[in-house]
Amino acid sequence: MKYLVTGAAGFIGSAVVERLCAMGLEVIGIDNLNDYYEVSLKEARLARIAHPLFTFVTLDLADREGVANLFSEHKFNRVIHLAAQAGVRYSIDNPMAYADSNLVGHLTILEGCRHHNIEHLVYASSSSVYGLNQKMPFDTADSVDHPISLYAATKKSNELMAHTYSHLYGVPTTGLRFFTVYGLWGCPDMALFKFTKKIVNGEQIDVYNNGDMRRDFTYIDDIVEGIIRIQNVIPEKFEDWTVESGSPATSSAPYRVYNIGHGSPVKLMEFIEALETSLGVEAKKNFMPMQPGDVYATYADTKDLFEATDYKPQVKVAEGVKAFVDWYREYYK
Repeated sequence: MKYLVTGAAGFIGSAVVERLCAMGLEVIGIDNLNDYYEVSLKEARLARIAHPLFTFVTLDLADREGVANLFSEHKFNRVIHLAAQAGVRYSIDNPMAYADSNLVGHLTILEGCRHHNIEHLVYASSSSVYGLNQKMPFDTADSVDHPISLYAATKKSNELMAHTYSHLYGVPTTGLRFFTVYGLWGCPDMALFKFTKKIVNGEQIDVYNNGDMRRDFTYIDDIVEGIIRIQNVIPEKFEDWTVESGSPATSSAPYRVYNIGHGSPVKLMEFIEALETSLGVEAKKNFMPMQPGDVYATYADTKDLFEATDYKPQVKVAEGVKAFVDWYREYYK
């Protein structure tokens, strides 16, 4: 069994590679190692894996010929596609970066899967696709036709593109809508990372919507467990499915979409308090209005994922935040 993992130097991707290798599975990992955030952190994640079953290739997903050659050379069985240009706010200022990474890049992966009979493509979507939805918790049966950031629009587009390939070519695809992933080896653009850095440096932290926000914070270990389990649940055709009676998360094609989150949103101020407790420092707070592209709350309905994998997230926020702080202190000395 040979896996392709895209975004292998990323936060989630490197953790998935490490887990697959520990299971005795061969992994080819790709990443373009761009400078969206410090490349040294990406290189440190790769160095941490250093497993004989892991081979890393520096490759941009927008390189159509390079990706096609990679599929031809390695004859993958399964693909876990986690590479993307992330960030809601960054997409407002740098929209073109999202077209190359999230649209063209997703298409090159779909083409590779199509031409090489991949058993299962699991790919990263996002909770941001829920956009203007206000019904809580977010359910995969809900409409997601009103995104409020370009990042969210590209992730919704990924789901639509995947469905097309599942329908036309029978490629089994599973999309995972991630909910506010955090934890050790995380990304510097994430709230926990930014808060920790500023508090340690004695700087103010920016708290949006005056702190009145909720997020379904999901620890990295729980995310990885969900990915590992769902990649063994390969979607099948559902001939009796119809648009009129079926959920948007299912299809007559071998296509499926799941929420992957903790399923218990936490108030932003409670999250900050957990961080202050772990650091032993009270944060200086700069309360600000809601930012463009942000949503007030996220809350995952994860019953479908539980039914498919028999797994529910285990790590509570206080425990996860402390683990991150311990890692941060060690990594940055």
